[in-house]
Parts: sequence; structure tokens; C-alpha cells
Amino acid sequence: MGKKKFLLDYPIFTDEMRKTHTVLIPSFMDSHMELFAGAFERKGYKTRLLDNCDTLLVREGLKYVHNDTCYPATCVIGKFLDALKKEEDLEHVALILTQTGGGCRATNYVPLLRKALASAGFGHIPVITFNLGDLKRSEGLKINLSFLFDLLAAVTYGDTLMYLHNKTRSYEKVKGSSDGLVKKWNKKLREELRLGKASSIRAIKKNLRAITEDFNNLDIEYTVKPKVGIVGEIYVKYAAIGNNNLEEFLVSQGAEILVPGVFGFLMYCFANAEYDYRYYRTRISHKLYSSAILWLISRYEGWMIKAIKKYSKFEAMQPFKATRKEAKGIIKHGAKMGEGWLLSAEMNELIKIGYSNIICAQPFGCLPNHICGKGVMNRLKKLHPHANITPIDYDSSASKVNQENRIKLMLALAKEKIEE
Repeated sequence: MGKKKFLLDYPIFTDEMRKTHTVLIPSFMDSHMELFAGAFERKGYKTRLLDNCDTLLVREGLKYVHNDTCYPATCVIGKFLDALKKEEDLEHVALILTQTGGGCRATNYVPLLRKALASAGFGHIPVITFNLGDLKRSEGLKINLSFLFDLLAAVTYGDTLMYLHNKTRSYEKVKGSSDGLVKKWNKKLREELRLGKASSIRAIKKNLRAITEDFNNLDIEYTVKPKVGIVGEIYVKYAAIGNNNLEEFLVSQGAEILVPGVFGFLMYCFANAEYDYRYYRTRISHKLYSSAILWLISRYEGWMIKAIKKYSKFEAMQPFKATRKEAKGIIKHGAKMGEGWLLSAEMNELIKIGYSNIICAQPFGCLPNHICGKGVMNRLKKLHPHANITPIDYDSSASKVNQENRIKLMLALAKEKIEE
């Protein structure tokens, strides 16, 4: 009875705690998380990134989360608990977790985390819920326009770094030079974001030019390699702990990879308000609000694309307005659980731009992504007979050897097609 009462009366992160508590942020995107931390630090939050990717974290999560729960929840909760068990000052830490809302199981991560904290003896530690929707948000987290601009700048820089890293890491003559540029810019931009010097339009355009020119000047040697696109559930798609270091494995096997950016997912979330209104007659105020945010994000995306086109030899990514059209004829835009129609659209887009080998990374039992990923494979193969699509399920009980063997078979077929 006591535990049930606690779960209803969980501790709240208050505004006063910004000065006294360190916010632990679970890292899952190498190109972005330092920048998000910088944006939070500008608003007075003390942050620490949890970048441990040891597989033992999954075991830690399984002690307190049912093994049938969505795999990303197991990974993130395990990462938090591992950090807390090593923490010296448990009275002055807080945790932060994002929520997307909707019918996806990710909506339940926060109550699952609070339950795990209570079971592990950390029930007094507050959890900050970060979302831009109608879900309950923590009292001490204030999202105003200034903070929103900082976060959008962070995504702009992160997506640019990730894209250019993908374009160069497989062809670099000096091993690690592309990784080095990502680390260099992460460190520089985190500090600039913390000081409030990286979010103005002028600063963004200046930094985007410098980033692009840096990657453009890398010493690279192009050879013919299989081009592999990675799509799927957002955590498993990006997090090394969630996909068993998929990106590193593909590069080690001689492939060029391309992972769609975070902007696509953000804009997908806001674009769905338009389809909700069209199909389900939801509030028009929600549609108008989301359309305004979508327009704002598209401005940042446009600056990124323009910089890559103008200051580098690399072909820039397509804008979101083109990506959303790629779902036409494959799946309806009303399918919006999880990554929904965006997953199908990204696969179609990647195939069209030359990344005909697709890995669809998804948690085992993730119904929305099985429907919008595996469920559209036959349709995509009818449209693109040369497409080589391999769905890979990730779970605490899945065999890494089996996963890598399936990927090797996909790459072997891709290399055969190159030689034909």
C-alpha cells in the first residue's frame, strides 16, 4: 500500500532545484547530446551526460523492468540506475526523460522509471519530464521561446554534424579524423550555447559554414562501397547501446551509412497535428500551433541544407516537405503511432537517393514499427525491385551474433550487386 501511495505522490523537480541539483541526461546521440546539455546549462541547469554504453546496463534495467517492456526503457532505466548506484550525493541529483505522447509505449517510460526508482531505493529522486505537448511537465522545467531557440540551434548543429560525419567517416584517409571533428565541434558549440553565443541567426549561419568547410577539407578517398540507410524506432536507431554499435559495425564492414536526422522526427511530430485535424477533426487551435512550430523548424532546417550545398562537395539531405511526400502510395499519413508514416517515407526516400540497402532497427515487439517497417516491405520492393531491406529486432534476449550475421548477409548481397 505504501509503495502504491508513493507512486501517486512522486517527488517534483521544483524551480529552486535548478541551483542545487545536477540533472543526469542519458546520452544516445553522439552528435547531439553535448549540445542539448549546453542549451540546458544556459538556463541555469547543472547537467551531466551519462555516456556509458556497457551492455551490463541492460542487466541492471532488467532487475527493475519487466523483460517484455519496450527495450529502450530497459536501456535508459538501466543507465539511470547504474549512475545512481555510483553517485556520491544522492540528495542533489535529478533525472530527465523525454515523452512523445501517443499510443506508443514510450509514453509510459516515466511511470516505469519512477516505479524502478522506488523499488531500487531511490524514490526520493525527482524525474523531469520533457515534452512539448499536453503531457504533464515538471514544475522546474520552463520552456520559453529563448529556450526553444537554443534547443533548435542544438538540433541544427547536431544534425549537420551527424550528416557530414556519415558522409566522410567511411572514406577518411586518416582514421578517426571525422570523429575528431565531431568531438571538436561538440565541445566548442556546447560552450557557446552555454554562454548564449550560438543561437542567433547570424551565429548559426557562421557556425554552419565553419562546420561544413571543416568536413569538406578532410582528406578523403572515395571508393565504391555499399550504401546503407538506417531507419527505425528513434532510440534503437541512434543509441549504440540500443543497437549493439550498429554504425561502427557497418563502417568496419566497409559500408557507407546514412542515418536520417532528428529534425525529421521533430517535424513529423508536429506535422501529425495537420493529419489529426484532417482525419479525426481534432482542435483547430492545436493544428495552428503545430503549423507555426513546423514553419519555425523548417527555417532552421533550411539554413542547414543551404550551408551544406554552398560550402561543401556533399549532396545535401532533402527537406522534410519532400520527405513527407514519400509516404504517398505506401502508407496513409493517419498511421502515426511510434515513427508511423515517417519510417515508411524515410525508407522510400533513402532508396531513391541511392541507399538501397536498408536496415530497419526496431525493438522486439514494437508493434507500430513492425507495421510501418516490416509491414510495408513488400510494397517498397514492388516499387523498387533492387531494394535490399533487412529488419533487425533488438532486445535484451536477442543474439548479437545472429544480428551481425544477418547484416553481413545483406552486405554480401549488396557487394554482389556492385560487382555485376
